[in-house]
Amino acid sequence: MAAALDEPWGRITRVTVNPTRWPVIPHMVPTDRQALHVGWFTEQDPDKLILLSYTVGRWDLLIVPPETEPAAAARLMAAASIPGSVLTAGVLMANEAAIGRGIRDAQRQEAGWESEGGACMSPFGNPMDPRTLPLPGNGWR
Repeated sequence: MAAALDEPWGRITRVTVNPTRWPVIPHMVPTDRQALHVGWFTEQDPDKLILLSYTVGRWDLLIVPPETEPAAAARLMAAASIPGSVLTAGVLMANEAAIGRGIRDAQRQEAGWESEGGACMSPFGNPMDPRTLPLPGNGWR
């Protein structure tokens, strides 16, 4: 990555990570052109990687875990790439966790609906007995 960013952004001189997500952190990583210094800070967001360059400055990059589902990864990358966004990596990951829980809950509810053969619900979300509906001849059965 450092080699790919070298021309458009300038030489990357340092990378920092949080050791929570990185079990092994070398002090230096060799690249094609130089050795890249690597530092770690427990105060840094675990889902963020920081790149430092002499010419351009600093970039905070969101780290999407490899086990992330493709749809969730796409949402995270889209949200992280919004120009001028002030959302931190931790906020993006927490938002995605909430979205993922909502999607899983909806899928679970739909699966329950299907396994029960559907259900009659009142406008208030309460289950109703089909016999209480005002249907001609109560044609539910």
